Amino acid sequence: MSEVLVAKQKKVALVVGSQGVIGRNLIDYLVTLPDWEIIGLSRRGGVSTDRIQYIAVDLLNVEECRQKLSSLSHTTHIFYAAYQDKPTWAELVTPNLAMLINVVTVVEDIAPRLQHVSLMQGYKVYGAHLGPFKTPARETDAGHMPPEFNVDQQQFLEERQKGKSWTWSAIRPSVVGGFALGNPMNLAMVIAVYASISKELNLPLRFPGKQGAYDKLLEMTDAGLLAKATVWAATETRCANQAFNINNGDLFRWNEMWPEIARYFELETAPPLPMSLSVIMADKELLWNRMIEKYNLALHSYQEVSSWGFGDFVFSWDYDMFADGSKARRFGFHEYVETREMFLSIFDDLRQRKVIP
Repeated sequence: MSEVLVAKQKKVALVVGSQGVIGRNLIDYLVTLPDWEIIGLSRRGGVSTDRIQYIAVDLLNVEECRQKLSSLSHTTHIFYAAYQDKPTWAELVTPNLAMLINVVTVVEDIAPRLQHVSLMQGYKVYGAHLGPFKTPARETDAGHMPPEFNVDQQQFLEERQKGKSWTWSAIRPSVVGGFALGNPMNLAMVIAVYASISKELNLPLRFPGKQGAYDKLLEMTDAGLLAKATVWAATETRCANQAFNINNGDLFRWNEMWPEIARYFELETAPPLPMSLSVIMADKELLWNRMIEKYNLALHSYQEVSSWGFGDFVFSWDYDMFADGSKARRFGFHEYVETREMFLSIFDDLRQRKVIP
């Protein structure tokens, strides 16, 4: 096979939001696939390698996007997983929609071989963040009253794609489990740091969530599983212009999972006690710094390992939180992960990286 033909067949992934838990794991998976070239976009950039080119860019700055993305005319697939956090649902819309519009507009104009745009969403599409919603949620469920940036983003892609040769997919995971630092939505890190500090203070591991949340049905999505599903949907022609719920495939309740987590950290449990992690963990930075020295941990700041607001959000769900993942299976994706093993694997990884004792 000629070098020209090989180059023509090579797929080029533009991973937007490459330093988040989803983007990092997506890149880790793409690196294992020989027919992909990888470009990572984020505000922080990264250290490029022979397989991965990182670009630091402010996606809200249109001119900066045009300038820094001007060389990416060979892009074939956009994997959009960027997110900018804001304090209210309404405030999330403008920046998160603008970043997607800027990326797609710039790349579409310069990349004649663009084949697919993959959009990372979540169960907010179903109103899961607002209160008790219909479960299991399905991709065909009715929409809800805005504001909701996930919906606005999909509507933009649907309109933009009309009459074009490229296609889109919308991937809807539950809470994602995986490794990332400085990420505002990292539940496994919340639990690991909370448990480590509880152990340091000789305290049992108490579930800190809202009364009623301890016994509700939940599910999660392993970041590695999500990466595989995302690439599958972006390259399987039957998945064109479709949305897919992606989850581990099992359900759990905290009243069963929490003792398993406590056992991993060699902690006793005590009855749940509703408390805001954002409040009670706010004064633990000096303790954490002492733990870094005591256990020779990697020098990550307390801010890098803290996602307390997200922990409070997840632990406040006093209603069932799960979706029907059978559509992806019907279309051919059959991977699954046991959630208990996912948690323990992430905790092992955090210990190996010396993020926690």
